Amino acid sequence: MEVERDTVSLGEFEFECGRSIPELEVAYEAYGEFTGDNAVLVCHALTGSAHVAGRHPDDQTDGQARAWWDDIVGPGKAVDTREYYVLCANVPGSCYGTTGPESTNPETGEPYGTDFPAVTVTDWTEAQRRLLDELGIPHLHAVVGGSVGGMNVIEWAKQHPDHVERIAPIAAAARLDVQCLAMDAIARRAITTDDDWQRGDYYGDGPKPTDGLALARQIGHVMYLSKASMEQKFGRRAAGRDAARSFPTDPAAGFFPYRDVESYLDYNAESFVERFDANSYLYLTRAMDNYDLAAGFESDEDALAAFDGEALVMSFTADWHFTASQAEELAEALRGADVAAAHHLVESDHGHDAFLVEPESVGPPLSDFLADGVEGTAVTDTDEPPEDDDPSFAPVHTSLFSD
Repeated sequence: MEVERDTVSLGEFEFECGRSIPELEVAYEAYGEFTGDNAVLVCHALTGSAHVAGRHPDDQTDGQARAWWDDIVGPGKAVDTREYYVLCANVPGSCYGTTGPESTNPETGEPYGTDFPAVTVTDWTEAQRRLLDELGIPHLHAVVGGSVGGMNVIEWAKQHPDHVERIAPIAAAARLDVQCLAMDAIARRAITTDDDWQRGDYYGDGPKPTDGLALARQIGHVMYLSKASMEQKFGRRAAGRDAARSFPTDPAAGFFPYRDVESYLDYNAESFVERFDANSYLYLTRAMDNYDLAAGFESDEDALAAFDGEALVMSFTADWHFTASQAEELAEALRGADVAAAHHLVESDHGHDAFLVEPESVGPPLSDFLADGVEGTAVTDTDEPPEDDDPSFAPVHTSLFSD
């Protein structure tokens, strides 16, 4: 599959916060051939990149050894690049080619650091719209994305309702609940209390806040898993003999086992800090936490009133980050705005990560929705709105931490 990888300058860009930067560069990848009405925009999740599918000679140098949705996007796959022209753009504030905190401020010659303007999901959407204008793509067949990328999808229906025919927010919601807000706040504090963070001015040859970023990533990673999936994958097992502890420990630690789940979290954190920027993590989680579909409107329904396309909302039963009941609330808001909408609920133990690791569950309904809308044969709608306290749907949030 041929991949088009490039970076486009959008010139001066004003953010929703009111501040501007002299030049916003946006990194993107595109797959397939544009025929005028077949463009599909894919929105990546929190720490994702434009590298959604395929392989590229630079894969090993940009930290993206494997495309993050390669099981879904490609020839003959759910988002078929033989039929659709598929684009994915890295969002402002990230660190994978698009201008963000670690980028050089042309006015000072130094990295922006925390002088970079605050970014929002609305800013991401506007940057994508301007990128599409630069590429000569006036209209989208569909916008698809998972997690905070799903919020990005919803914002397209709110901000540019006449520019897209179909939206598919997956494992997403109209806003985060308070428990997720709290955990994101703790993750950010892990970074900002690391002595090496230096108030965001850590670029150069000196130490970087790797310990803080590693802890933030571990908190996030636990949020993406379910209680059932953690039990199945790790249990209470001790790690193998060769496993080495990554963090300083208390004197009593030698008496107790270094558990498999600890080793797993440490390993993933170590690989993450090698490829991601701590300031970007702060900026992107703030954007996710701040998002509220109803902002500027009386309700979610009012925010979606101008969109007259179709919508597929997809959720997963064990996802407590964005619950099935939150997805149903979003679907109801779409229906209340007279949008043809289906809520496809997937029985899964994988938690929030299910949208990444279960292509056999995500692919068929997504493929049919892109082809035939909500009438697609694999698209199903929930018969009953799920309840948060019903264990057959989304687990009670605190259950992840209780006995």
